[in-house]
Amino acid sequence: MKKQWVLVCVLAGALMGSNASAQHKAPNTQPSTTEAAPAATSGEATLGTVRLPKAVTADGKPLAAGSYTVKLTPQQAAPEAVGTTEALERWVELGQGKEVKGREVVSIVPQSEIKMVVKDTPPAPGTSKVQVLRGNEYLRVWFNRGGTHYLIHFPLAAAAAPAK
Repeated sequence: MKKQWVLVCVLAGALMGSNASAQHKAPNTQPSTTEAAPAATSGEATLGTVRLPKAVTADGKPLAAGSYTVKLTPQQAAPEAVGTTEALERWVELGQGKEVKGREVVSIVPQSEIKMVVKDTPPAPGTSKVQVLRGNEYLRVWFNRGGTHYLIHFPLAAAAAPAK
C-alpha cells in the first residue's frame, strides 16, 4: 500500500512540475534606460482647441463640458512620478477666451515610445482625439503635434463625485 502512495505522489509531482514549466514565459523586453531622455518643448505652446463632451475634474476642481483652448505651460508637474522624466510631465491650462478655467497634468510621449504607452491608433499629426476610457471613469485628450504626443487624463465628474 505504501508503494502505491509513493508512486501516486511521484506521478502527481511530475505532472505538476511539467505544467508549471509549460506556463513559464520569457519576460517582455524593456526599453533601454541608458538612452538620453527625449527632448520636449521647454516653453509655452498652444496644443489646440478641444471639445470636452462631458464634465470632468481638472486638478481636483470641476470643469464643465465645452470647448477649451489647451496651452502647455513650462511648469513641471510635481511630485515627480516614479519612472518618468521630469520634463515630460508638465501642466496644461484649459481656457475659454482669455480666462483660464482649469489645469491638469499632461504626459508628453515621443513618437518612438507611443506604442509602448498606448495601444490605440494615434490621432493624425496636427490633430487631437477625445476618448472616454474603459469603465467610463476617465476622459483622455490626446494631441499629436509634430510626432510628439500629449496625453491628458481627466476623471469624469460623475465618477469623481463621492458616493452618498
